[in-house]
Amino acid sequence: MRYADRIHTKLTQALAPVTLIVDDQSAAHAGHGGAAPGGETHFEVTVVSAAFAGKSRVARQRLVYDILKDELAERVHALSVKTLTPEEVA
Repeated sequence: MRYADRIHTKLTQALAPVTLIVDDQSAAHAGHGGAAPGGETHFEVTVVSAAFAGKSRVARQRLVYDILKDELAERVHALSVKTLTPEEVA
């Protein structure tokens, strides 16, 4: 399974997001540190979920990083995370 799919599946199962965007930006980082042949090393993730309600920005990001700890340990070199509640989008 591709890493983008793994990220999408894990975040969907853990956070039940109303919006989830997983953008593989690896091509833009080819030749940079952490880039690997075949890509799937640099991602930007936007998650809109009620699970973030009452949590600080740092706590939200820690939650996402914890959910994706295996992917970060294996191949994902860089992960940019944007976390919002549905109310913050409206």
